[in-house]
Amino acid sequence: MRPQLAAFSHAATPEKAQNNLASECAAPPSPRRRRASHDALFPTAPRLFIVNVATTKKLLLDQEDTDGDRQITIHDTGPKVFVIPTANSGGFNKVEIRGTYAISNLLQELELATDHNRKFIILSEDRLFENPVQRMERLIKFHFWDGLTRRIDADGLEAICADPKNRQEDNQNRIYIPFHDDIGLSYFKKVAIDRPHLHLDVVQLPEYVSSAYVNSLNSKPGVLALGLRKIHPERGWDDITNVCGTPFVVPGGRFNEQYGWDSYFESLGLIADGRIGLAQGMVENFVYEIEHYGKILNANRSYYLTRSQPPFLTDMVRQVYAAFGRESDPPASSANASLKKLWKEGELKSWLACATKASIKELFSIWLSHPRLDTVVGLSKYYTEGQGIPPETEPDHFNAILKPFADKAGLSESEFEKLYTRGDIKVPELDEYFVHDRAVRESGHDTTYRFDGKCANLATIDLNCLVHKYEEDLAQIIEQEFGGSFTFKVRRGENNENHALINKYLWSETASLYFDFDCKEMKQSTYESATAIWALWANIASKEQAERLVPKFLRLFEVEGGIVSTTEASRGPLSNERPSRQWDYPYGWAPQQMMAWKALSNYNYHSDALRITYRWLYTCVKAFVDFNGVVPEKFDVVGMTHKVNVEYGNVGSDFQYVVREGFGWMNASVQVGLLGLPLGLRRCCVSSLIIVNEKEGNWGFSMKREFCGSFLNLLS
Repeated sequence: MRPQLAAFSHAATPEKAQNNLASECAAPPSPRRRRASHDALFPTAPRLFIVNVATTKKLLLDQEDTDGDRQITIHDTGPKVFVIPTANSGGFNKVEIRGTYAISNLLQELELATDHNRKFIILSEDRLFENPVQRMERLIKFHFWDGLTRRIDADGLEAICADPKNRQEDNQNRIYIPFHDDIGLSYFKKVAIDRPHLHLDVVQLPEYVSSAYVNSLNSKPGVLALGLRKIHPERGWDDITNVCGTPFVVPGGRFNEQYGWDSYFESLGLIADGRIGLAQGMVENFVYEIEHYGKILNANRSYYLTRSQPPFLTDMVRQVYAAFGRESDPPASSANASLKKLWKEGELKSWLACATKASIKELFSIWLSHPRLDTVVGLSKYYTEGQGIPPETEPDHFNAILKPFADKAGLSESEFEKLYTRGDIKVPELDEYFVHDRAVRESGHDTTYRFDGKCANLATIDLNCLVHKYEEDLAQIIEQEFGGSFTFKVRRGENNENHALINKYLWSETASLYFDFDCKEMKQSTYESATAIWALWANIASKEQAERLVPKFLRLFEVEGGIVSTTEASRGPLSNERPSRQWDYPYGWAPQQMMAWKALSNYNYHSDALRITYRWLYTCVKAFVDFNGVVPEKFDVVGMTHKVNVEYGNVGSDFQYVVREGFGWMNASVQVGLLGLPLGLRRCCVSSLIIVNEKEGNWGFSMKREFCGSFLNLLS
């Protein structure tokens, strides 16, 4: 052990060493205590290393990055032992760093030093062997959120205009301004003149935006404007240095916009990390979208103008509102709390009223009106006004669908796609296919066999739970904050009408589960989806229904790594002609986990909620440790891996040297999950990192998967 080695090395003479040994033998033996996960990793002060950045980085990659992907992972076959010099010896003494985790941390620190043009750095040992849970939590809180933050203003346009999804020939920087936003139009025209290097094309949208008009923009894609703020309220809008964009978080990777339901889950993570102002900005941008574009958009790009996403705004507003600091609050007890803006009650009420009006407008104009409201059944569906092939999809994405029609016309798939998109070829069957495809994208579950060829016909359990929650939230906000009355009428009739319809059409007495309902075929689906638990999140299920649903849900969807999207039986067999879909078995996503945690807690199934929280966080930590600090978009929760062979790949896993952003809602799930995890379970996430080498001061980490299973048995 290091303390014993250190004591012996300080013995100046053999005689002194002999005396020390005699006194140790005379003393009563002290019981040797195993190091607990919460104990300090180093019994003495951590050592410091002096590192030549460029040379060390090259040697490290040459030795350890055997597959050449600029990451050091458990799949690399290097020795996983690397020698670096100590600072106290002036580089004379050297120490072995062992294990994938520590060596990959070294690579990350070297890359960050390269970013800052450092030739030499002094590196602390505790940074290389940092507790993995604490390291992930720290990186998300202090680095990843900043890496994902965007603003649409003079300084932020260059970053936000970049669109990896744009496969059109026209790549000009372009921003579309809503018809009634005179301030935005004037501001961005000035920016275009003031920043000529941007080559910014500023376009004002017409007052009425039709689906045909949106289709015409596909060849000229651009970003859609969001809210602006004054930096100094007393100064005017004419000074572009006094104007900044309202900040927001993007998911990451090719998703470089503010997305609909992503933003809700990201805001929960931001609130957990004390970033209230950033969550506030995202709410305000949604209010802007509803006011100027008529809905919360799939995301703020021109090709998303006809699509929304699952509606979470009211709960998002309530979460942010509850987190605001108020002048009437007692003095802050923490450093984070003291940094919060303190609101006056009048300002707060004004902010809440603005968000409430926007929520009511969206509820009635989008989710409770044609074409999304099925007037026969009385429930809501995902249904967009867009036409044709979604332009943001990857090249050749629809080739398998287009091929039969292209062959019949004697054309290649690409030639047929151009003619069909332009309207020169009319194919009603394809038109109907893309109505459903766009509805799938509006649902956020793109793609799954659950929705294949019928999404626009389905009153889904997830959407109708969200609509019910919207109504309940609005009723409570108006009752609690505005004395029971508001400018708008919130409901038509009793609120339990929606509640009753959900239980009539979506609840199965025989299966003890909620399902989607096909409004065209007038029959209930049998496709088993993890969104069935959303009825508990929205407090729709009765106590008796919950007692039947929860055991069934856990039996069907709880797997080793968390909650899986759908069951294997519902998904069906796979083949070359029927490939895997990313929102089906065996994949699990952050929003499914977070919704399940809250749903189970709502009905007092706290031990079940803790167990599946631990499963998910263990999966996250395992990937983080074994794969160079990765924080990906999704997991195969059955195989407990982020290495997936599925459409669209896995955003967040294709990086070089160091992770800089993670992925929006995955970051949030880690922070929210850790916030709700008792200290003992947090320690267990680390206890599964078994120290595999403690010889002569050399340390290493590896994941012990069996520990997860044995510990979870205690929670069952």
